[in-house]
Amino acid sequence: MTPTVYGIESLTGISLKSSTRLTLSDGPLQLGWKHSGMTSDFIAEVMALPYSRSRKDYVQAHHDIGYLSNELIENAVKFRQPGEILIEAGIFDGTFLIRVKNTIDGVTSSRFQQLLHRLQSRDPGELLLEQIETNAISAESGSGLGLLTLLSDYDAKMAWAFEGNNDQRVILTTTAAVAMPPSSNL
Repeated sequence: MTPTVYGIESLTGISLKSSTRLTLSDGPLQLGWKHSGMTSDFIAEVMALPYSRSRKDYVQAHHDIGYLSNELIENAVKFRQPGEILIEAGIFDGTFLIRVKNTIDGVTSSRFQQLLHRLQSRDPGELLLEQIETNAISAESGSGLGLLTLLSDYDAKMAWAFEGNNDQRVILTTTAAVAMPPSSNL
């Protein structure tokens, strides 16, 4: 079955075979949730090392990589079905790329695809402001703020591929790219 893709489709075809690969094994939500922050910190620490010649570049790279990684990994942990979460990350041509692959249920897939459809038809910056205003006057969840922040404030390029043949299990592959500081010792 051909995946349904939202975002920048060309990102889904980029090979990350020569990247760092991590697998988070299935377990209680608390365990995965706790370790998502540690995992994103580890990725940021390793991937920012090439920028260590300049303190400013290192801090910027570490922050951007950490934030992007944390948002994607937390979402994968939060919305997953039982199973592993595969994380691939690397820096290619001055761009940090991360791919997170996990399984979600059909209802979550449908809701997320509706959100992505809405994102494609509107400016992420406007949607971010609307969501912040909504959260300020409502007791409802602030769901989507991280994603909107990545698209609006970090200029992240993103793609989501949904692949599945039934409503019970859908494989979601999220790929994101963010530019790294131009001056480095790469």
